[in-house]
Amino acid sequence: MARILLAEDDESLRGFLAGALGRAGHDVVHVGDGESAYETLQGKVFDLLLTDIVMPGLDGIELARRGAEADPAMKIVFITGFAAVALSAQSQAPKDAKVLSKPFHLKDLVVEIERVIAAA
Repeated sequence: MARILLAEDDESLRGFLAGALGRAGHDVVHVGDGESAYETLQGKVFDLLLTDIVMPGLDGIELARRGAEADPAMKIVFITGFAAVALSAQSQAPKDAKVLSKPFHLKDLVVEIERVIAAA
């Protein structure tokens, strides 16, 4: 079981993702924007940050960058319809971050999250 922070501004998608990860045995804390996610990261330890890239206010790339600075051991997975943005050199996304492009099946998400968590 991993402790996961999920940042996704689409409320219905956030609910589906949190539910699927919870049913897979993970402890999921979910928030609707980057600012709330960053506040949640303060003083708390998560195994993985699962974040959308495009969110109002603090976007997922900046959230991931700040999260990686605060806890280099935390794994990062982006969920986005804009995979090229996450992978571009200009994005300043943490180099070890993974990208899962929307749309995806919930089963694929769970498998990818478990793969990332298991990686050394």
